[in-house]
Amino acid sequence: MEGFYLVFGEGLSEEANRRAQALARALLKAPPKGLLEAVPAYGTLYLEYDPRHLSRGHLFRLLRLPEEGGEGERVVEVPLRYDGEDLPVVAARTGLPLEAVKRRHQAPLYRVYALGFTPGFPFMAPVDEALRLPRRPHPRPRVPAHAVAMAGPQTGIYPLPSPGGWHLLGTALVAVYDPHREEPFFLRPGDRVRFREAEGPTPPEPPPLDLFPLEPRHPAFRVEAPGLLDLVVDGGRFLAGHLGMARSGPLDPYSAALANRLVGNPPGAALLEIAYRGPVLTALRDLVVGLAGYGLVALLDGEEIAPGQSFLWPRGKTLSFRPRGRGVRVYLAVAGGLEVRRFLGSASPDLRGRIGRPLAAGDVLGLKEEKAVRPGRAFPQRPLPETFRLRLRAGPEFTEEAWAAFLSGSFRVVRADRMGLELSGPEVPGGEGLSEATPLGGIQVPPSGRPLVLLADKGSLGGYAKPVRVEPRDLWCLGQVAPGAELRFTSSYNRESPHLRANLLPWDAIGESP
Repeated sequence: MEGFYLVFGEGLSEEANRRAQALARALLKAPPKGLLEAVPAYGTLYLEYDPRHLSRGHLFRLLRLPEEGGEGERVVEVPLRYDGEDLPVVAARTGLPLEAVKRRHQAPLYRVYALGFTPGFPFMAPVDEALRLPRRPHPRPRVPAHAVAMAGPQTGIYPLPSPGGWHLLGTALVAVYDPHREEPFFLRPGDRVRFREAEGPTPPEPPPLDLFPLEPRHPAFRVEAPGLLDLVVDGGRFLAGHLGMARSGPLDPYSAALANRLVGNPPGAALLEIAYRGPVLTALRDLVVGLAGYGLVALLDGEEIAPGQSFLWPRGKTLSFRPRGRGVRVYLAVAGGLEVRRFLGSASPDLRGRIGRPLAAGDVLGLKEEKAVRPGRAFPQRPLPETFRLRLRAGPEFTEEAWAAFLSGSFRVVRADRMGLELSGPEVPGGEGLSEATPLGGIQVPPSGRPLVLLADKGSLGGYAKPVRVEPRDLWCLGQVAPGAELRFTSSYNRESPHLRANLLPWDAIGESP
């Protein structure tokens, strides 16, 4: 997995944004094999690709701006109830009366520069200069759904509950995202938006869109009791970051691929990701399953089965799991794969986006296809290190000071989930700016100096500084990290290597003939 940013312009440039959006639309209309993401923001376009199928040189040759932007400009009115908890703080810090804050926030005809961060989150600008305040030093752990907020020259609407560091002004009275609608996204890039003060009820939060078939064609096993977080995942949701969708997929793709390999499934076949504790499952037919990962062993009617092998799971027998050793996730693959529905090309859940859900008691999962496979295959797993040592690459906001801080000592994991890891340790210089795409494994550093390592369920756009990113080949082991684990960072390159800044490419330097 490789990636780079095309830079079309700096700051709030409508022309730069039109070009970034136009090129993204052209690439996504007929994506070449190996293109994983095309995520435009204000004046940048982040392109991620698999070099096994698409070389950087060939991708460069495909970069052609269409003659016409193809952007239909709509004017959309959004009713807004000004009840945000930060409204008095904004008034105090700007020296404006509350009514003046509201008037100035409603006055502009905003442009939607991008969708991102979470599904359908519209990044809009420009905010009146008198209202511009920097983001909070560290993001809130939870912002309510439909909250209207601002940061610097940007304003936006949180479609669903999520972390966020913007200043909360009020509540939108229309839902900008609902996966159950025929068109889930209320706004699109290029729209013009005007806020109008209004009163009324808060829109309901959409329920999760269930991806489990109601009646599996080939019932395989029943969930007797769920674990802490058991998810059916496939390879992940690609080419949807421009809508704000999470990549999702397995947090430890190495172990997921190994589990599928044990039973002869292709690498991206749907399988079960089991974290920390594990469920209790009963087989509804004879099954051949593969188990791979770390930190848990399987118990088949009380007999321990270690990861790294396939085995027969007879009909009527119970499978449960027990913590054992280092690591937190194992993957259970069933020969023939699991039957699931898909949303935007993937069966993986986007829990913040209300796509899919964890296993619940009483769920019955089925086979995608019946497949005769012999049990008993085994493959050695990579050893899980005592201290996680991760190689670093430069990020788009690389600085020598941040690079040195990351290499200066060990970090401790304070929080770990599918979105990312929050670290404590040496203070790292951070900052903020206009939001842009966030690469998988990117490390955001807010002004607080506490780094955030971005994992599979990360937001697709973010505005905190990203001075470094984790070497993609090391990402698998971050899926096995628990709170309290120790991390150390090392350099992927010599200090003089030109690769340190190779991920930022001015469009004019590439030209129309890359």
